[in-house]
Amino acid sequence: MSNSPSVASRPVIPQFAGRFANDLAPWRLVAPGAFEAESDGLKVAGFGNLRFADPMFERIRREAGRGKALLAAWERDGEGCVDTLRGDFAIACRDTRRALGLIAVDRFGTHSLFWGEHEGRFAFASRPADVSALLGRSAELDPIALHAYLYFHVVPAPMSICTGVRRLDGGELVVVTAGRSAMSRRYWSPVFERGSDFEFARERSRFFSALRTGVAEGIEGIDPSRIGCFLSGGTDSSTIAGIAGELLGHKSRTFSIVFDEPKYDERSYSRLAASHFGTEHVEHMLTAREAELTLSVISRGYEQPFGNASAVPAYACAAVAREHGIERMVAGDGGDELYGGNSRYATAWLLSLYEYLPAAARARVIEPALAGRPEGLGIWPVRKARGYVDQARLPMPDRLHARYNLLNRFGPGNVLSDEVLALQRGFAPVALEREVWARCADAGAVNRLLAFDFKFTLGDNDLPKVTRMCHAAGVEVAFPMLSDAVVGHSLGLPAWQKLRGTTLRYFFRRSLRGYLPDRIIDKPKHGFGMPFGEWVLRDRRLAAVADDALASLANRGLVRASFCADLVSRMSQGHAGYFGTMVWVLMMLELWLRESVFADLNWKRA
Repeated sequence: MSNSPSVASRPVIPQFAGRFANDLAPWRLVAPGAFEAESDGLKVAGFGNLRFADPMFERIRREAGRGKALLAAWERDGEGCVDTLRGDFAIACRDTRRALGLIAVDRFGTHSLFWGEHEGRFAFASRPADVSALLGRSAELDPIALHAYLYFHVVPAPMSICTGVRRLDGGELVVVTAGRSAMSRRYWSPVFERGSDFEFARERSRFFSALRTGVAEGIEGIDPSRIGCFLSGGTDSSTIAGIAGELLGHKSRTFSIVFDEPKYDERSYSRLAASHFGTEHVEHMLTAREAELTLSVISRGYEQPFGNASAVPAYACAAVAREHGIERMVAGDGGDELYGGNSRYATAWLLSLYEYLPAAARARVIEPALAGRPEGLGIWPVRKARGYVDQARLPMPDRLHARYNLLNRFGPGNVLSDEVLALQRGFAPVALEREVWARCADAGAVNRLLAFDFKFTLGDNDLPKVTRMCHAAGVEVAFPMLSDAVVGHSLGLPAWQKLRGTTLRYFFRRSLRGYLPDRIIDKPKHGFGMPFGEWVLRDRRLAAVADDALASLANRGLVRASFCADLVSRMSQGHAGYFGTMVWVLMMLELWLRESVFADLNWKRA
């Protein structure tokens, strides 16, 4: 068991910014895995684990580096160069001869890149406030983005926290041409194959081959003794740790976070995986006091408000690894979204069964019976049936968050101040969800859910969570599950092998029998969460931070003071985990504002 980690001594938070104005406009690039190259009026720069599908450019990458390879691709193909790009990256390319510019991020938006234009000038940066500054404007907080943050707990692309600044979504680029407005377009969207040809032994072999390719790419270029693996004890992290040990040729080094709250603690599974693969394993006990000390790291480490509390254990785990000499962490993120592992997929399938009942029976019998007997709603079976029908009647994707979303539960009008409501012009978060849902209209129900989560769960949430906290801790991070090989395998796998009824990750789990212990494969779905609500109720210092943050948000004119008081009261009366989530989201908003250009924001005085 490790001691409490200190803040990393050499954190490198990505700083990538520039303008497309003239040859004299310099670009600023300080980031883990940074690269750049220029020649004869051409310039490229970026960061991340960039790779190439084209063998020629991949050979140049191996021999001369990523910058030279990207420069060659940019010179030959112009904006078409993105079609050969693989891995995770954020890039900018310029051709002064053709007055052409390009910025792009990888297929999942692992690294953030923001952009904007004003009075004929175009600017990009890894932080939205830097875009405003490069355009010669003062940053203004966008009330629509604030509403979106309270709904999604992050600011989803293409929004940003700054008015007039957009964030590149996963698989998106922007082309800048002299004399024209910048044009954004999606260069990649998942295409799911519908082939029915399936043979388990052959597919399992392909699956493991893809995993080994992904892990090999993730550990490339780093001293094997400096490679570490996140190990929660779930199927994804356990599999990655096992394969890493095979490829490294020695015991892999694994790191996990444990808690003194049984509901959140999974040490028995991580220990089982570590024993099974013989890893050099390090556990770290995360406490309320350490979480409190980490708040400043989180509020400074994100370019806009970020409300996922599991950022704390992600940082703690990466910081412990850094203290043990690790330079790159290998993470298991992506397995749920690629192979059907989120519990709401099973819920969606159950709700979809209602559509198969005869329309007449639904409209004339079931729904009137439930709606016409309010005195029966207190009876558990009737109450459950009514809840099922109410959700099932909603179209997708509206039903995904209709019942459990905290902002929906309270109602935006009861949470947001009158000042915010007056400025957001009737924004509805579900409109963005519907837009994303429509992108994969021909993918089938299961794959549409996966594609939906490629953006909202991975691109907007989990990947920023892990990358920013690893960078704050001073380590790089790789995601083998999101390699071209594994993603390609997932896209070609029949949907019925991903979700079979309510059985999550059917093929994935079946394939891992004999490789992982059955107890890990069969364990209930958990998360990389943190008992914040429980801690706030019993830790006075953490509670004081939360109370002060909520009061400050009300004083700024962002949320209603009455709502904050009601929220704290509900949390103390029960369901600390559920209501504590919104306390965390609000607290981190205020702490982020204090560290940002919006430190003095007050809409009551505006």
